[in-house]
Amino acid sequence: MLILVVLYSLPGSAAAEEPGAPSGEALKIFETKIRPLLVGKCVECHGADSAESDLRLDSYSGMLTGGASGPAVVPGKLDESLLLTAISYKHELLQMPPDEKLSDDEIKLLQQWVEKGAPHPDSNAGGSIAPRRGAIDMKEARQYWAFQPIVRPAVPQVDGQPAKPNPIDAFLFTNLQKEGLTPSSPADKRTLLRRATLDLTGLPPTPEEMEAFLADETPSAFEHVVDRLLASPRYGERWGRHWLDVVRYADSNGLDENQGFVDAWRYRNYVIDSFNADKPFDRFAAEQVAGDLIELEEHKGEKQGDYSSVIATGFLTLGPKVLAEKDEVKMEMDIIDEQIDTFGQAFLGMTIACARCHDHKFDPISTADYYALAGIFKSTKSMQSYKVIAKYNEATLATEAEIKRKAELDAEKATKQKELDALVKSANAELLKSMGVAADAKVPDDAEQKYPEETKTKLAGLRAEIAKLTADATELPTAMAVTEGTPADTRIHVRGSHLMLGRAVKRGVPEVMNLSDSLTIAETESGRKQLASWLTSPQNPLTARVLANRVWGWHFGEALAPSTDNFGKLGEAPTQPELLDWLAAELIENGWSLKKLHKRIMLSDAYQFSSQSIAANEKVDPENHAHWRANVQRMDAESLRDSLLAVSGQLDPSRGEKVIELAKWTLVFDHTSKDATSYDTNRRSIYLPVIRNNLYDGFSLFDFATADVTTGSRGTSTVAPQALYAMNSPMFISASETLAKRLIEEFPSNVEARVPRLYEIALGRSPETHETTRLLDYATRLQPLLTGKAEIENPELVVWAAICQSVLASNEFAYVE
Repeated sequence: MLILVVLYSLPGSAAAEEPGAPSGEALKIFETKIRPLLVGKCVECHGADSAESDLRLDSYSGMLTGGASGPAVVPGKLDESLLLTAISYKHELLQMPPDEKLSDDEIKLLQQWVEKGAPHPDSNAGGSIAPRRGAIDMKEARQYWAFQPIVRPAVPQVDGQPAKPNPIDAFLFTNLQKEGLTPSSPADKRTLLRRATLDLTGLPPTPEEMEAFLADETPSAFEHVVDRLLASPRYGERWGRHWLDVVRYADSNGLDENQGFVDAWRYRNYVIDSFNADKPFDRFAAEQVAGDLIELEEHKGEKQGDYSSVIATGFLTLGPKVLAEKDEVKMEMDIIDEQIDTFGQAFLGMTIACARCHDHKFDPISTADYYALAGIFKSTKSMQSYKVIAKYNEATLATEAEIKRKAELDAEKATKQKELDALVKSANAELLKSMGVAADAKVPDDAEQKYPEETKTKLAGLRAEIAKLTADATELPTAMAVTEGTPADTRIHVRGSHLMLGRAVKRGVPEVMNLSDSLTIAETESGRKQLASWLTSPQNPLTARVLANRVWGWHFGEALAPSTDNFGKLGEAPTQPELLDWLAAELIENGWSLKKLHKRIMLSDAYQFSSQSIAANEKVDPENHAHWRANVQRMDAESLRDSLLAVSGQLDPSRGEKVIELAKWTLVFDHTSKDATSYDTNRRSIYLPVIRNNLYDGFSLFDFATADVTTGSRGTSTVAPQALYAMNSPMFISASETLAKRLIEEFPSNVEARVPRLYEIALGRSPETHETTRLLDYATRLQPLLTGKAEIENPELVVWAAICQSVLASNEFAYVE
């Protein structure tokens, strides 16, 4: 006890002493009491010979730097010193020494030592504290290809050939020569138009578009096609869907409480509009992270009529969440973890969320880096509260004048309603009195019919006024969105547990990804605005590389770096890194315009190769990593459905909006009898609801993106249920019947003309002679067998529907060469 009194009497307050100035008495107590305790109880496991969890307690630098879970000692801060957390045995996950808890006096002694600034003989060593074993060497870490600054590579000269007009071809052809590969021949015009049209719009070309392209013999014919397709509103519906894969878009929550996200469609349409307008990607990215702050800054705090920047922040709220978690702090940190995971993979191609519990096992991302980002998102209001059942945050899309007017109308309506209620109450009292019954007797059901005419007139007038006020005071539109929360740095959660807190980490970004100093974030800011600015700044080399890589992959079926969502050590390195960097530099220098990047890629010889195989090439590069030919790609789920609707003439091209007719915060699907979803529309597939845990069959069978995580590139499976779906699903059957009606109406008597027309509409080509003969022979033999059957009203329609279905269910329809 005397020792504790002496230690308490050391100069200074509970705050840490100035490092480098421990008193002689304090050092004496360290040497006589603290060091022996550490040596006797701790150093055996945390010394030079073992250093379990990378923690050493035999040196001052080891204590301050700490181990895998963070600093063991933070001078003057009891709650951030993990050594004190461990010896207190407060948490099952962290109890040291593991065999036997220290005595109360020993625990108090260490607490007092830390509280007085952890005086130590080496505490005057200034900046000489060495990094802990296994700490990240940033200089070395930044040598990794993904963290290198983007520098536009020189366009190579292809040996033996004149300069390629498109630099993409120069890079590819140089690589082909190096690998000893021969490029495939150019695709024919029909194949090329079908490829480009499905690629940019997700729809097949019409016969009229095919005829026009075939007739255009000018050198710029294909360029005109690309320009036309990029200008089409169908482009945003197709390429916006790619981005929705990346940001795990869905119209419901999934997980424990499958709430309907009734306003998620606003974010979906924001994405479509942004792609159609060719919004620069740096702006597009910034709006999704901090659009609310950007709008406030640009409009000087006044709400305007365009709320797209606010709607964009729905990116942070759309993820799946455990909404019934009773531990509110855990719920909040789990939601933040999901936001970090999506942010990291969507924009940076890095699995930052792996560092929640410990330093990343493979990539140079520390736990401190994770909590630097967590601080930014924790300082952001994503949820209205974390009370069960939690509700996402929303923004009202109205000007201050509109909000004020709505409040005035609501107040006036409430006043009129009170007046109406008072009149009814008074009239009822008078009626009961006139009937000679007690004042508390039951009012007759037809009481109003017995009111005086004057009272009836007043009631009718009040009800008319209330109805008009109700119509005028319609609910203001809302969107899933975030706003600023309570700004604060976040403490490291030891082993990911919010019950064990380490030191606070300054808000910022992972050090290895930032080529300059940390972000400058004021105490009053969350840091989202700075994060948004950094995201596409020269200080961050990842965003442009990740995007350019994905765009290439969405065009060619395989990205240059195949693991599109993981540019870390466990990902696959780019097969042609110079080309990837050239594309990234091109993207930036062209103002982050995706349409310009599309055009540059699609006008290359490489994009226009045929899919024709070359035997010698197959031996060297069977997987076509060098892109010596076009990859044959199956339509994705949405393009398949949309193409069926388009060729059958059923496609509704109108814009979709709300997809769930449901009150806010209610369940859309609960695995029992509740299912509030409907797919009864002929609009494009991007306007269908995406319900987590209850996906549309036509999506799930054809490898639709998992809406719970980032998907930068979809897989492609071939399974028997796909064929059964083509044979039996209402979608295929309806498309086949409608297309058959079209053929019969166009050629009521000229049966022979139907097959060529069918092939033109569905496949973009004329049939071979044997194909025409086979289908006509089938029709000739089948129709007599059906004629006269009572259950078949129109045998001709049944026959031609079967013929149409055989074409629509073919590989040629579903695959793009």
